[in-house]
Amino acid sequence: MKCLKCLRGRLRLGFTLIELLVVIAIIAVLIALLLPAVQAAREAARRSQCTNNMKQLGLALANYESATNGLPMCYQNNAPISSFAYGYIAGGSSGWGACSPQALMLPFLEQGPTYNSINWSICTTANLENGIQKTALGQRISSFLCPSSPLPIGGDGYYMNNQYPGNNYWGSVGPCVVPWASANPPGIFQIVGKGMSGAIGFRDITDGTSNTIAFGEWKMGDFNCTKLSLQDAINIRTNTFPSSNGGKPFGSWNNSTASSMPSAGIQTFMAFLNACQAKAPSTLGSWEDNKGMLGREWATGMFGHTLGTTLLPPNPSYYNCNMESWGGDFDAPGMYNLSSFHPGGANVAFADGHVQFIKSSTSMNIMWYLGTKAGSDVVSSGSY
Repeated sequence: MKCLKCLRGRLRLGFTLIELLVVIAIIAVLIALLLPAVQAAREAARRSQCTNNMKQLGLALANYESATNGLPMCYQNNAPISSFAYGYIAGGSSGWGACSPQALMLPFLEQGPTYNSINWSICTTANLENGIQKTALGQRISSFLCPSSPLPIGGDGYYMNNQYPGNNYWGSVGPCVVPWASANPPGIFQIVGKGMSGAIGFRDITDGTSNTIAFGEWKMGDFNCTKLSLQDAINIRTNTFPSSNGGKPFGSWNNSTASSMPSAGIQTFMAFLNACQAKAPSTLGSWEDNKGMLGREWATGMFGHTLGTTLLPPNPSYYNCNMESWGGDFDAPGMYNLSSFHPGGANVAFADGHVQFIKSSTSMNIMWYLGTKAGSDVVSSGSY
């Protein structure tokens, strides 16, 4: 009996402090090892959803072309309603007022009620600036949003019920700085102005639909003109660019030869890139020169909102940039390139509907070839 009491006295009823600390350290190490795997799994799921969104855009594009015998252009400035156009928006003299390809494809993205609720006889300028049709055009449509990208912040006063709907997926105008049909952009989308026809179809993509980018993705802007971000569009103001052509490094706004790559020449293009980089620090605090509103909405067919360029590979070290003499918005010539929160590159949807991840290490000239619809440029998938 006495020995039993002695044994009980020797029994320990808990952990020592050292043992407890060791256990905590082991748990911390396990969490540290598992957390990156969990985060990678979550990003893989988000990237998969992004890929699915872009596949839906590619499918919608094919269905639109099949139903209308043409691709959805950006209709504005009282552009004629062609036999293949479901609708158009009468607009002014710039990208403001143009409807986007994304808006026209809504019926093919299971967004028929939203499409039917839009008054297509009113330009998007009136809609956006005066809060008209904000219920329809202010909707956040999941098919236009990459789950890896944060949602846009706030809204402009009366804009869309004080909420930007956001848009991560842009239609490609190709490797050029001018989206106007009169400039004959080499990509598959363009802004169709007064008296112009926008009848472009798959038949015009002679490089092959599997070799031509239709849609790309970008990070939405930071919506803050007081700080620099590579999502910003830096306005260099045409009169500050050292060029003999009125400050326009790619020639006139509607000159397809001078505004496209590689026609413009690599030296001219690099001078443009360097001018944008040099201008960046002086744009802080000015909404006219520092434009962090990238991808704020899906309704308007213009650069920075629903149209982009294939001038640089994904996530470049150069700022997006446009050339507007007075400042202004995204309705001027410029470049708005691929970017994403996916490590190593960004997704694109080709005109045949397949989705490919373009690596950030892809060369510029490969991007130019992938962006043109009829440049006799066909590259292997191993190049990007």
